[in-house]
Amino acid sequence: MTCRSAITKGIYWIDYYEQSISSLGFPRCSRYLSGMTETEQSILRELLAFEAAVASLPTANPKPKLVEHFQRLDALTAQLPTDAPGELLHYLHKKSYEKARLFLQGRDAENAVGNCRR
Repeated sequence: MTCRSAITKGIYWIDYYEQSISSLGFPRCSRYLSGMTETEQSILRELLAFEAAVASLPTANPKPKLVEHFQRLDALTAQLPTDAPGELLHYLHKKSYEKARLFLQGRDAENAVGNCRR
């Protein structure tokens, strides 16, 4: 599916399509942040909160409870429809939270190939 065909299916993509396919076999597209679903926006907010909590670990007292972030991310991931972007689902199911954040921010090109070769 190209980005242009995704628009016709009610998915809000930037009108942009690179002539390459991502490492997971999906067309490379960037999404407008305003075009994300409510669940995707919630995931992005939780990913940013999780990263902030991790960054505060060296100096925080008491230490943040990271398990709560993991539980919220798991619950939000379960709310995503099966037709959500495949790369996003892959990143979230594999707990590649930085990659998921970059994807949601439209910066997927910055993602390095992982151990799974994707």
